[in-house]
Amino acid sequence: MGKIKKSRNRSKFNYNKNKKKLKKKIRRKEKPHIDCPQIRKAWDEHKTVKQNLQDMGLSLGTKGMLPIKNKKEMESKPAETNVLKPYVIEAMEVEASLRGESRTTCSTDMTEYVQYMVKEHNEDYKAMARDEKNYYQDTPKQIKRKVEFYKRCHPKEYAAFIASLQSQKSI
Repeated sequence: MGKIKKSRNRSKFNYNKNKKKLKKKIRRKEKPHIDCPQIRKAWDEHKTVKQNLQDMGLSLGTKGMLPIKNKKEMESKPAETNVLKPYVIEAMEVEASLRGESRTTCSTDMTEYVQYMVKEHNEDYKAMARDEKNYYQDTPKQIKRKVEFYKRCHPKEYAAFIASLQSQKSI
């Protein structure tokens, strides 16, 4: 029997492929980017993933962790915790305990809309719904929700706005 035609052909260099880009792509797959800054800082390139996570006191997955079959087995075996880098867990706990900033904001159009409506009609949402500047034909409940949302997003700005309205009315 003869050989298959493709196996007889010699491989030719493909000028259309960027070898540098391919090499970078392979290297990126071998060494993925770690998002957590604490883990990234403590990571050792020369160790495996499992060894790195054990050094930090973390587990690779939940396999073998749950379910716990016997309490006697757990009590008889002392937990082997060779945590070489406990500062990683401490830093992660500190970061998790911090309360994140609320990132909800109102658009400038909505703030102008709400300020105009409150300036003209105070808390009368039915009058706001009938206003000619109500381009979106919002119902009184929708306008009320927008005003409440503005109050939650910018409480200081809203308080200053109401104070300025009251000072203008007293004059």
